[in-house]
Amino acid sequence: MSRNLQNDNEEILAVKQARERKMRDFKANYQDDYSDNIGFSNQEYFSDFDDNEINSYSGEDVKEQMTENSRKYMKKQKKLKKKEEKKKDKKNTRTFRFIWLVSIIIVGAVLAVYLLVGVNDMLAINRTDDATVALELPESPSLDYVSQELEKNGVIKESNFFKLYATLTKSGDNFNQGSFEIKTNLDYEAIINYLQGNSNRKDIITVTVTEGESVLEIADTLTNAGVLSDKDKFLTLCNSNYFDEDFTFLKEISNSDKRYYKLEGYLYPDTYDFYVNEEPELTITRFLSNYESQVYSKQYLDEYEKRVRVSDLVKDTDYSVDDILKIASIIQAEAASNEDMYYISSILHNRLESGTDSGADSLGLDSTKYYPYRSEDMIPSDIKSTFKSSYNTYNFKGLPAGPICNPGMQAIIAAINPKDTDYMYFCHSKDGEPYYAETLEGHNYNLLLAGVTE
Repeated sequence: MSRNLQNDNEEILAVKQARERKMRDFKANYQDDYSDNIGFSNQEYFSDFDDNEINSYSGEDVKEQMTENSRKYMKKQKKLKKKEEKKKDKKNTRTFRFIWLVSIIIVGAVLAVYLLVGVNDMLAINRTDDATVALELPESPSLDYVSQELEKNGVIKESNFFKLYATLTKSGDNFNQGSFEIKTNLDYEAIINYLQGNSNRKDIITVTVTEGESVLEIADTLTNAGVLSDKDKFLTLCNSNYFDEDFTFLKEISNSDKRYYKLEGYLYPDTYDFYVNEEPELTITRFLSNYESQVYSKQYLDEYEKRVRVSDLVKDTDYSVDDILKIASIIQAEAASNEDMYYISSILHNRLESGTDSGADSLGLDSTKYYPYRSEDMIPSDIKSTFKSSYNTYNFKGLPAGPICNPGMQAIIAAINPKDTDYMYFCHSKDGEPYYAETLEGHNYNLLLAGVTE
């Protein structure tokens, strides 16, 4: 019986040993498979297992045990991973802050240098040479162009900073074209003011507009001299209300729609200084300003001992200033000399005054027949065959709708102060000798004497 017990013990021991071998084989195989699938160390994972906790290598309890331990391990690994990521984030943050700080320091240093250099140039601190350079600016120059030309010619050293300054001060859009001579030791504000004022331009053209020139003739004179940048615009402005707000005397013109050029008669003839390719608005303003000064300001005139205003002298007549300009323009166009002006003025006044009551003939003046053109030959070919001037004084009584040219002061004074005569007619010989007559018969005889008729 003791033998049987011994045999039983041996058999139990063999079974236990066999079970232990199978368990070791199971754990080894499971560890390898699990490690391959999840990518973690099997040794670390299975260190949490107690052999005594596993009672069977094939039952449901083993599977549940393994699943629970797997969750615990995964949770532990996630915590470790988060901790590792936090460490990495802190490290990256420190690196970024360091790089950011270094960048700020570098940018600040560069900006400080840029501002220092720019401010020095803006205030002309480093530009002390009292030199003068020539600068040529085209029509409507841009800020970029001006900045580059200033730097290229040594007027400034920092074109970009100049552009920044002009942009911030809103002063970069009003540069004038023209030729300038500018010093190299001016600050930015002085440079901008210098280049935006016409008074500093050197491309000046002196032009004399003679008495009796019409708007069309003045336009040609200025164009040929290189003054007008746009002749068509000049002519359009001369027949507009553009200047009425600045020159109130223009508002007194009541029949603008019947005139070829509203400003005819008001472009005062004189010697002017113009700029090359000048804007027509500026050109016309010069004429009108001069006219206003000559007619509405006190001045010394040869016929008067004291300073007088021409506008006040007109008040002593039966005419408006505009009517006097019409008469003066005809005198200017018809007279052969200053003395002749006063006789022709007398004839015009006599005919105008007699025509009011007695129905006298029209003024019948050759100078009005083809206005706004000087003669028939000057009428454009495309309208020559059908052209009829509405100013032709052979076709109506009284004065034309407006002046036929721009008279000088002598003609204006003659229109105000005509000679005291009874003459009604006049003519001139080819050499300019005047003939006057009170009657039509006398006029026809004068025409023979002057060689006008045979």
